[in-house]
Amino acid sequence: MNDHPEQTTQLSADNIPNVDRRNMLKMTGAGIAAACVASSIATPALADSTVKLSEKWDKTFAKSEKVNHKKITFKNRYGITLAADLYQPKNGSGKMPAIAVSGPFGAIKEQSSGLYAQTMAERGFVTLAFDPSYTGESGGEPRHVASPDINTEDFSAAVDYLGLLPSVDRERIGVIGICGWGGMALNAAAVDKRIKAVVASTMYDMSRVMSKGYNDSVTKEQRTKALEQLGQQRWKDAENNKPELGPVSLELKGGEPQFILEYAGYYKSKKRGFHPRAINSNSAWTITNPLSFMNMPLLSYIDEISPRPLLLIHGENAHSRYFSETAYKAATEPKELMIIKGANHVDLYDQLDVIPFDKLTIFFKENLSANNT
Repeated sequence: MNDHPEQTTQLSADNIPNVDRRNMLKMTGAGIAAACVASSIATPALADSTVKLSEKWDKTFAKSEKVNHKKITFKNRYGITLAADLYQPKNGSGKMPAIAVSGPFGAIKEQSSGLYAQTMAERGFVTLAFDPSYTGESGGEPRHVASPDINTEDFSAAVDYLGLLPSVDRERIGVIGICGWGGMALNAAAVDKRIKAVVASTMYDMSRVMSKGYNDSVTKEQRTKALEQLGQQRWKDAENNKPELGPVSLELKGGEPQFILEYAGYYKSKKRGFHPRAINSNSAWTITNPLSFMNMPLLSYIDEISPRPLLLIHGENAHSRYFSETAYKAATEPKELMIIKGANHVDLYDQLDVIPFDKLTIFFKENLSANNT
């Protein structure tokens, strides 16, 4: 892929939202300042052995008549059972290329990742949209937690599953990560050399934002105070023998930054992204959820994705754009940063006239070609 220097300009200060110290501490200490960092499902906990899948079509998008769909489960390396939707082209034949998809952080497979997966299946790929560990219909206890390690592994476990399908060429598997799972996808591609091409759409680096706040504005003193608060919360959780949840996500009270309003416009709207199982629609992460992210930086080895191709996609007006710009600079060739004019962060979740599916199709057809194996 070619460099596009004109597409990598930094955001001006005016484009980064003002987030005060109190909200920064919420971001780092409780992980609830934004939808990509906030909330969790309100469904009962599920043990791995009792994962139950809804049999009805309960997606936030219409079912396509061009693909075959079924719900499946598979286990990751830690023994956690993951729930997923498998999409296959109805006119597919032979060994086909495949793509694993997940995200955003705090969303489920019935939302954005499923839309991406179904659309790419319409375009000739076997695709798998999965719920990460501890969320959605996937297993793992306690509920309402995330992990930079385990959730990176979730992508590799999806590759395991796809590579065992008779319809898939295991040498032609790629991944797509959306929002916070964009960072997980990049992390997975760096360590898992079976992943032949990777796309991160409207990407968040969750370890960076949880430990440093937006635009790296949290001071060392604020970080220290947040970690002290999290330590005290651990005592409370130990005494109660269960983790405490933070406030319900995206319950607007007035005065929120524009990007929070945009999140709410997706996750809380029954016309767009609301789903009763979704993290960002209903409940909260555990208060101690940020701990591992604050101590284990993602993307430390992003340069090792090369020589496999990397495509970063971000909205021109997204508050989170700097995450992709930083990742682009740290990565090595072949790489590309595609900036979508006029788009904000959430537009790339579900707006079919904004998400560059033609570009995604070309990228994966070129880089998951049988000629490249």
